[in-house]
Amino acid sequence: MLGLDAFLRVQLDRVATAYDGGEHAKHRLMGYHDFFVERIDAAERVLDVGCGKAELARDIAERSGARVTGIDFDEGYLAHARRRGLPERLDVELADALDYRPQEPFDVVVLSDVLEHIEQRPALLRALRDRTGARRFLIRVPVFERDWTVPLRKELGLPYFGDLTHFTDYVPGQLEEELRVAGLELVDQQLRSGEIWAEARVPE
Repeated sequence: MLGLDAFLRVQLDRVATAYDGGEHAKHRLMGYHDFFVERIDAAERVLDVGCGKAELARDIAERSGARVTGIDFDEGYLAHARRRGLPERLDVELADALDYRPQEPFDVVVLSDVLEHIEQRPALLRALRDRTGARRFLIRVPVFERDWTVPLRKELGLPYFGDLTHFTDYVPGQLEEELRVAGLELVDQQLRSGEIWAEARVPE
């Protein structure tokens, strides 16, 4: 039954993406774009790490007026974004976040559904802090206790992460500790829809 549930969730994601014309319906329904957009000013330069098809990056550029660069290591996702047409204030680049060295500094780094895919998360955060010059990080990650079937899967020895490419799903205090190790300070955290939406800063 749990195997069937996992299979159906994958199929549901595909259908939800087709339903909204190539963009997953969660972007429209969950409202998490607002969390990012409302915390970014028009004068800021934003790096969206692991931007995928650039749905969030596009919204930030169009709604906040900020200059946004999205990076991802999947050329297929970036090609999809380019086919849709990029707004004037958005650029996308093929790059691996682990090795990325920007030509110009950024003010804000966005990591939406990215950290859980990284094994050495504090190291990535520290590298992005040092290489981009950003003073603020806006982050979205999944939580372990998002559904009662998750601890049941773990108890039964079944895969329980939200995605097979995840290295973790977050438990209380974990994100704050990873940020601390990376030299960042958690200043805002919201638990929404089985996820943590957070803002972190470089301490003064």
